[in-house]
Formats: sequence, C-alpha cells, structure tokens
Amino acid sequence: MIEVEIITIGDELLIGQVIDTNSAWMAKQLNIAGFDVRYKTTIGDNESDILSAFEKAFSRVTVVLVTGGIGPTKDDITKQTLCKFFNTRLIFDALTLENVDKMLCGMHKKLNDLTRQQAYVPENCKVIQNKAGTAPVTWFEKSGKILVSMPGVPYEMKWAMANEIIPRLRSAFPTGNAIQHRTFWVKNHSESALALHLQKFEDELPANIRLAYLPSSGFIRLRLTGKDNDEEKLKQEMFVWQTKLSALLNSDLFSEEDADLEAIMDKVLKDKKLTLSLAESCTGGKLASLFTAIPGCSQYFKGGIVAYSNEAKQHYLGVNPSYIDDYGAVSQQVVEEMAKGVAQGYNTDCAIATSGVAGPDGGTPEKPVGTVWIAVFYKGWVKSEMFHFTNNRESNILRSCNNSIQMLLEMILSKEELIVNEKY
Repeated sequence: MIEVEIITIGDELLIGQVIDTNSAWMAKQLNIAGFDVRYKTTIGDNESDILSAFEKAFSRVTVVLVTGGIGPTKDDITKQTLCKFFNTRLIFDALTLENVDKMLCGMHKKLNDLTRQQAYVPENCKVIQNKAGTAPVTWFEKSGKILVSMPGVPYEMKWAMANEIIPRLRSAFPTGNAIQHRTFWVKNHSESALALHLQKFEDELPANIRLAYLPSSGFIRLRLTGKDNDEEKLKQEMFVWQTKLSALLNSDLFSEEDADLEAIMDKVLKDKKLTLSLAESCTGGKLASLFTAIPGCSQYFKGGIVAYSNEAKQHYLGVNPSYIDDYGAVSQQVVEEMAKGVAQGYNTDCAIATSGVAGPDGGTPEKPVGTVWIAVFYKGWVKSEMFHFTNNRESNILRSCNNSIQMLLEMILSKEELIVNEKY
C-alpha cells in the first residue's frame, strides 16, 4: 500500500491563528483513492525545520504532500527551501507568468513585482499550473518517491488535489490497494461501556480490519476500516463484519451514514421533500448555522427564531404565558409550544425547539446547569425529552444540537414507517 505524509507549513498554524483544515480534507480524499496516510506534520516558516521534515518524510513514506509557504511575500520560504532540498535553483517560467497574469486579470488586479515572483519555479520540478490561484503547484521525483508542493489556501489546494494530484498519483501507482470504511452512529452508550460491550467482537476481527471509537457530543461514531490488495474480497469481508456489528448494536444503532448528523438530516429532508423550521433558546442559533452551512439547504429550511427571552417565546412563538409562570421556560410544556409555534409560523412539516440551562451559571437545584428540554415536531406529532448534560456551555450546546437532530430523524423515520404500514 502506498504510504503518504502530509506536511502543512506556516507559523499561523502553530500559534493557532489559523486552523489546519487542509490535512483533514486531503487525508479523507487520499483514503478514498486508496492511499494510506501515515503521518501529518505541521511546521513553521523555518528553513531548517522544513528541511528536517522533508528528510524525515522521505525516509518513511513514498509520497509527500506539502501545503503552504509558496506565496509571494518574504515569509513564504517553501519554494526556496525546496530548491535547497532537491539541489536545484529557481528559473523563470513563461507559462507560469501567463497563468499568473490571467488569474490576476480575472480578479481585476495588476501584475506587480511580488506577484511576478510566482513565475520563478524550481528548475528540476514538473510545474502544474494553478487554475484557482497564482502560486503554481510543483511536482518533484527523487529515488522513486514523490513530493508535491501546493498552495495553503484551501480552495486552491482542493482544486489541485481533485483535478491534478490525485489523478496523477493514481496513474503513477496503478496497483494501489483498497481501503474501505463503514460508519455506525450509536446512542445510549459511553465510550468505555460500548468498548466493553464490543470486546469479543473486536478480539475476533481479522488483522486487516480495525474498529475505531469517535465520540461526538453525546453520541459515539464507530468506524470499521478494512485494507486489502483485493477490493472485491475486502468488500465481501467488510459486509460480514458490518452485519455482525449492526446486530450487536441493535436498537442503539440509529444511522450507518458516513456523515455528520446535520448532513444525514439534510439528505432525509431533501429525499422526502420535507420542510424544517427551528425555535432555539439555549442553542442560540447554532442549529440554524449547522444547516445553513450545507449547500442547497434552502430546499427545506424555511427559517428559525432565537427566542432567548420569555417575552420572545410568547410574542413570536405563541407560548402561553401561564406555562412559563407555572413550569418555567425550561420545561416540557414550553418547549412543545415552541416547536408547534414555529412550525405553524413558518408552515413547515418539521420543527425543532430547544430550551435549557447552558451554563456555566443560571442553574437551580431543580434545574441545574446542563438541564435541557428538546421538542421535535413532525406533521402534527410532537415528542419531547429532558436531558442532563454537563457543566460546560459549549458541550451543552453541541449535545443539544446533536440530540435534537437525532430525535427528529428517528421521529420522521418511525412515523413514515407507520404511515406506510397503515396504507398497506
């Protein structure tokens, strides 16, 4: 199996000013293509550190993919360091200058002395013109190994990987091995309890198949990963173990989609042509942000209300003031009214409502921090549930979002099944 190391370069990554999303995206795409990502390395804009990272990577993998540090400013030193590592020099490349000039014209910008420097490339590399930016992609080969340097700008890197790098790697290594994943969303278990429940299953797994635990704000996502030279054989083997695991999880398994919960919900709503609205109190718009980050969500998402105050709950969602007086804002009665009110206001098939004590203060002996009521609405049906989460505000908000999506998913699927059974 062809092993890969991803190296991301930039002081901004080390100090936390910029989050490294590049390596995660690259690893996922490489995995799908059948390449085994063994290492991820992040280093600053320091020549000796970059050279050391290149040396180490070349000693342990076949393919090294580098992002960052190839811009036109003084702190971008990757290009010069590549020359030092491969014992070459920078030369002027007319085709690169033409591409840079064309890109700048498209952005209504003019070529200057700094952007002109992008046209200088290492002499012994293969230049791949960047159709999403000005910094060219450079491909080096040495002793049967490959190093590719790409821009650190995410959309430029993604263009290069999808359109040039992965296709070229597949061509260079046509006999790559198969990697397959199966994902399982599990509820009602802590990580340790689930591990004990699946201990015998894990002990029986063959050497080429592994199980990983990925806790996700109140749920656990299990990933079954298999590797083999024979793709068809692996597919059959994975099916056997997938079936065994599904049976062991039983009713605690609520999805086998390899996606975040909001993406799973997105697919269900689009497939079933359903509409959604949201009434958020303790989640403060976080639910809405999860859905609106998904392209095409306007097909189903009609809108939402962040009703933080009692007055907003009454005025915009029609919550009966006596419910707030008698039961409090964090209650079954109020959250169910919120769900029904927002569904009626936006005329949607589905709705989610949240109300709770996110923390770190505001709790009472009766309703301590972490107490959350969630209600879901689907075509006239309403279901609500109270949760006791943690003392951490961020965790409580994320758990509220995940649990509310899971509740609505299960409600839609169970009621759809009921409707079908009643018809037939």
